[in-house]
Amino acid sequence: MDACITSGQPSNTPSSYQWLSFAYQGLTEIPYESILTQTETLEVLDLSYNLLDENPALLGRLERLSTLILDCNNYTSHVKFPYMPSITTLCINKNKVTNLPVFVEEIRRKFPSIKILSMMNNKAAPSYFNGGSLTQYIDYRLYVISQIPGLKILDDTEVLDKERVQAQRTYWLQQSTHNSRKRREDSSRRYTHMQKKAVIRQQGHMKAV
Repeated sequence: MDACITSGQPSNTPSSYQWLSFAYQGLTEIPYESILTQTETLEVLDLSYNLLDENPALLGRLERLSTLILDCNNYTSHVKFPYMPSITTLCINKNKVTNLPVFVEEIRRKFPSIKILSMMNNKAAPSYFNGGSLTQYIDYRLYVISQIPGLKILDDTEVLDKERVQAQRTYWLQQSTHNSRKRREDSSRRYTHMQKKAVIRQQGHMKAV
């Protein structure tokens, strides 16, 4: 499979790259054979606009990777990432993520240094563009911010200090491993309850109109 390969800056080794793109290749499997030759240099990997849904386990070998782009694939809420402390940016827009608490917990655990997360046009990320209400959008942002406190940008919008304060009031971060499963379930139920209330309020408003 041919790749569109770009080098971020000149390298001493002609075959070393800081940026690799396999976008628009119709891939159903991650091309590890090409990617893993760049374990010591690769910083940006673009796998967008493909048909991928496999757990990207071997990407954990990319020691310097900071940006992973998975837009427009078939990844679900239950994708399992490797532990990658070097990742600061994840783009996973327009996939099949439906369960926000499950997905965010995976991101929080596997990408402890993440600063930028973009997951627009997923069912779990309600917004004007996919039929979500303003209340649902706000609840979504507050939940993600509460669980990933180091986040600087969510989707295309900077995380504001006032959002952090509100997120802390509304949700809580599971910091202790003790009873972590129960806490995740409680947090998930609370998020689901707030989403249902938002739908009921929206339906009531429509009837009134």
